[in-house]
Amino acid sequence: MTLTNKILLACTVVILLAAAAITAVLVVFPIRHAEIIERHAQINNLDPAFIAAVIHAESKFRPDAVSRADARGLMQITPPTGEWLAEHLRLQGFTNEQLFDIETNIKLGSFYLRRLLDQHNQDVRVALAAYNAGTGRVRGWLQDPQFSQDGVTLSYIPFGETRTYIERVLFNQRIYAILYTLRDIFPRG
Repeated sequence: MTLTNKILLACTVVILLAAAAITAVLVVFPIRHAEIIERHAQINNLDPAFIAAVIHAESKFRPDAVSRADARGLMQITPPTGEWLAEHLRLQGFTNEQLFDIETNIKLGSFYLRRLLDQHNQDVRVALAAYNAGTGRVRGWLQDPQFSQDGVTLSYIPFGETRTYIERVLFNQRIYAILYTLRDIFPRG
């Protein structure tokens, strides 16, 4: 075997291994509903990777997911929050069953993430804490010097589940940023 053939074989093996790795990552971190996510990311001035990361952490992209707290759909929105968001978005005839609708759920969840970021000075960690633990609870943490020295940022989050959730979303966002970039570089079809 010539040196050129050995180099070609090595390159082929590397490309096949990279493709297998990307395929494996896509099994764990699927890219689903990308057009809907991108549309609502643009409307709400959010990174699509951020929305995908929240969806992955909340439901693993299962539109029929329901939590113990009755949060529903891809972005795990509770009926009272869904009704409040639908009112703010002026969605006529909204019903809680629409929380299982992919488009509606992403529309509401993306709008909610934007509102939380705006309320919390674009602090992603505080916004995610509010998304996960509730805005009232986070407001209390921000007023407690044990958890916030300045009333704006959280120096400590007392709920382990919320701390883990934030780290999971931020990790997921890094993965989805890479996957969305690869998808843009190597479009299908």
